[in-house]
Order: sequence, then structure tokens, then C-alpha cells
Amino acid sequence: MKRLRPAFTIIEILISVAIISVSLIYVLKIYNNNREEILYINERNKQALNDSLFLTRKSLEHHKDRLNAYELLSDTIRPREDAARETLKGIEREFFIPDPIEIAPPPDIPGPHAIVNEIKLKGDFSSFYWHVRITSL
Repeated sequence: MKRLRPAFTIIEILISVAIISVSLIYVLKIYNNNREEILYINERNKQALNDSLFLTRKSLEHHKDRLNAYELLSDTIRPREDAARETLKGIEREFFIPDPIEIAPPPDIPGPHAIVNEIKLKGDFSSFYWHVRITSL
């Protein structure tokens, strides 16, 4: 008489397949969420790099204006290649500049004064920056 080798039953195999399937679904869901966050952070960082084109002293003059980078920087730089010019024209933001905040020491204490401007750049991935000017008496 032959002896049968011990083996897994069909129920044990089905249970293990179900456990592996549920685990894979969970892992793929985590992967997809992380991928979306990575794409968001990547696009946000690209936009922050583009924002640096709009952070000049001249930008404080453009409250509620919608400008592209070429219009804002045309006095400062003049790209010779058409591709560079078109790239700058494609980067566009809307400005919102609230009233400046003046920070001064008490009247009886001498010290520096500061004027703080907030620069809000609206559009995809809106952001805000601070421009601080410190003057001494």
C-alpha cells in the first residue's frame, strides 16, 4: 500500500489566496496614494521655482494684475532665443498685494523700522511670500 504525502487541502489554499489578495490590494492602495502625493509635491516644487521669477521689487506694483514672467522681467532680462521667450510668456500668475505692515519700535526707544509686504501669487498651487525692508534711523 502506498502512503499519501501530507498536502494542503483546497480550503487552505483558498484561504491563503484570499489573504494574499487582500494584502496586495492594501499595498497597491498605499502605493497609489504615495504616488499621488509625490506627483503633487513635484508639481508644487516646480511652481515654487517658477514663483521665483515673480519675486522682484517691481512685483509690489502689480496688485490684482495678471502677468506672465516675460512681462515682469522684460526690463531686466531679454532672452534671445524664441523658445526661452515663449517659455517665460507661458508662466503666468495673478498678484494680490495687501497693504504693507509697518513695524517700528516704541517712540522713546531708537531702533530700526521694518516695512513688510505680503505677495500672494494666485493660480494653480497658490502661494505667498514676504518682502521685508529694514531701515535704520
